[in-house]
Amino acid sequence: MDRSAEAHLGWPTWLRALWAHSFFYSRVWKGSVTTSFLFPALYLTAMGVGLGSLVDQHAHLVGGVRYLEFLAPGLLAGTILQVSVGESTYPVLGRIKWVRTYWAMLATPLSATDILIGHLGWAVIRGAMVSSMFLVVMALFGCVHSALCLLVVPLAGLGALAAAGPTTAFAATTKSENGFALLYRFGVIPLFLFSATFFPLEQLPAVLRVLAQFTPLVHLVLLMRSCTLGEFSPVQNVFDLLYLLALSVLGWHLAKRAFYRRLVV
Repeated sequence: MDRSAEAHLGWPTWLRALWAHSFFYSRVWKGSVTTSFLFPALYLTAMGVGLGSLVDQHAHLVGGVRYLEFLAPGLLAGTILQVSVGESTYPVLGRIKWVRTYWAMLATPLSATDILIGHLGWAVIRGAMVSSMFLVVMALFGCVHSALCLLVVPLAGLGALAAAGPTTAFAATTKSENGFALLYRFGVIPLFLFSATFFPLEQLPAVLRVLAQFTPLVHLVLLMRSCTLGEFSPVQNVFDLLYLLALSVLGWHLAKRAFYRRLVV
């Protein structure tokens, strides 16, 4: 047994699952540079600088700030959602049905819970990584106005967990990848468009404003915007945080049940 294997024997078992994800990512990380750095820069240039020059003529429509400053934290939250869903759809089904990586893990001392913790832990890490890169881009564009912007990174991890948990539960129960297209078309895209990313919630009809409070991306967008602009609404932001925490707990239990039904029972 080599030294690295001996060192791994002292790890908690779920850390081994997490290490497997990080090892795989170390082989393919170059492919994620576009989503982590290039896409944010292009989005902010096109939507924030280009379209923003027109919106800024009516700054009262977005709370009196530059449209670029309003848009950037919303795009950050939307990117976290897309990355988390991306990590929890095809990869999960593939490791169960096609590549069968999770079955191989079960042949080791790892349990289904260990595998799930490793997967969701990696989703949190990916969310933190993406938010860190995005925050650098935002700073270069002059969209950061508070030292509390550093809270964006842990909040991104929480948002990633809130999105990854229920999505992982869905991916672990589905028999085919066909449902993922519906998830993106009728879940991710509408959330991205109507969750205070591109315009304030106040611009929506009253009924849609109420419905928006039950969607996770709205709460992540509002928290990100508060941190980067330094404009806090204690009641709203506490509610946003509690909502994401509750969704994370619910997602964990749903995903755990789905993993045991698919891999153990």
